[in-house]
Amino acid sequence: MIQFTDVAKTFRKARVLDGISLDIGLGERIALIGSNGAGKTTLIRCLLGEYTHDGTVAIAGLDPRTNRTAVLGNIGFVPQLPPPLKMPVGQLIDFSAALCGTDPKRIHDLAGRLGLDVDAILSRQFVRLSGGMKQKLLIAIALGREAKVLVMDEPAANLDPEARKIFFDLLAERLDDATMIISSHRLDEVSALVNRVIEMDMGKIVLDDKVADAVSLTATLACRIVLGRFEPAFAKALAGWNFTSQDDNRIWHGEIAGPDRLRFLGIVSRYTALVSDLSLAEA
Repeated sequence: MIQFTDVAKTFRKARVLDGISLDIGLGERIALIGSNGAGKTTLIRCLLGEYTHDGTVAIAGLDPRTNRTAVLGNIGFVPQLPPPLKMPVGQLIDFSAALCGTDPKRIHDLAGRLGLDVDAILSRQFVRLSGGMKQKLLIAIALGREAKVLVMDEPAANLDPEARKIFFDLLAERLDDATMIISSHRLDEVSALVNRVIEMDMGKIVLDDKVADAVSLTATLACRIVLGRFEPAFAKALAGWNFTSQDDNRIWHGEIAGPDRLRFLGIVSRYTALVSDLSLAEA
């Protein structure tokens, strides 16, 4: 469905993406995690065809930069920072709906579910809305189209708690018909939605773990971690999960409850520079 092959991007001699190769299959739901500056947004912008880069990117076999109309017509995108559009809200909704053949009412309804009264702001310029209102509208536009790929860059950043819950409920309704890439600092928020976790650091992929949908909430997962070097803080964190060590604290073994698997991976992700191998298997 989506292929990145040896993708690299440099800004002013700074290597932001460093040889990313990645295959994302139809129906996969990716949590793209990593600290600020890790390269997540740049990777997404390359996927959308917004940046030139070394290597290749393809969505359903098409280059998103040379086939932007065809590719973007099948993508629902929520950016991290709303664009400074001066277009009135009503015009923006109609324009967006026309691009993908969606009934504008669908966008109105989704915005309403998120708590945004669209009818009250139809004549207001998008740029003059509050951060939360902009985010709700962009989410409604992205989910309002019948897109096969949903790409969301920190989509819940400006949402109030109630809207955040509703937003993730809306995403859950699309689990069976969309491939998702959700960039987030909070792995716990998306843990119930995703079946694969990819962490980036300094322009590289440092963790790529598939979490099988078949793993039940009552399952126990056997975990084995091999460290490239010992770090007392990481050893303390693993001991807190009742892990035991061998081979001079280089190899660690333990068991993780199914519902805790992504929370555990979130903790391990803080120490990815130390980890040379990690495996999870149903016990």
